Amino acid sequence: MYGSRTSGGEPRTRPALSVVGPGEGETIVLGTTRMRVLEDGSHTGHRLAIAESVLAPHTQGPPQHRHAGHDEGFYVLSGTVRFTVGDEDHDATAGTLVVVPPGTPHTFANPTDRPAVMLSTFTPDLYVQYFRDLRDVLAAGRPLTPEANIDAMSRYGTEPAADAT
Repeated sequence: MYGSRTSGGEPRTRPALSVVGPGEGETIVLGTTRMRVLEDGSHTGHRLAIAESVLAPHTQGPPQHRHAGHDEGFYVLSGTVRFTVGDEDHDATAGTLVVVPPGTPHTFANPTDRPAVMLSTFTPDLYVQYFRDLRDVLAAGRPLTPEANIDAMSRYGTEPAADAT
């Protein structure tokens, strides 16, 4: 059977099934954005993380940036999310999937008067810790400045895309 033994011959244990119900999961609040981490990678061998984000009306996203080594996916569940890729804007409504490969400059925002909800994927999972780092900045009483955001990004193979516009 595939995967039944490790390279050393020991029996391989399968990861436990993960079920996250409504209202469960780790909550991270970053200003006007509330994120619920549904999978932080601990059940996927760190290959995949998934989070649900609620963007309040008129929420600005992070500085436009590039990821060196991970893909990021966004599925809009409700509302409208504006994705900016370089100097192009794409207004994504409910039912729209946006996939951002490594190296692509991007950001997102909710420019509307209604909340927007999206499901995000991170492959691999490491970028979930970036959001935890931002939460810790706020918890320490420090403002979430663009500089603090860029500093946190730099720890996860991400850099500002100043040349994108």
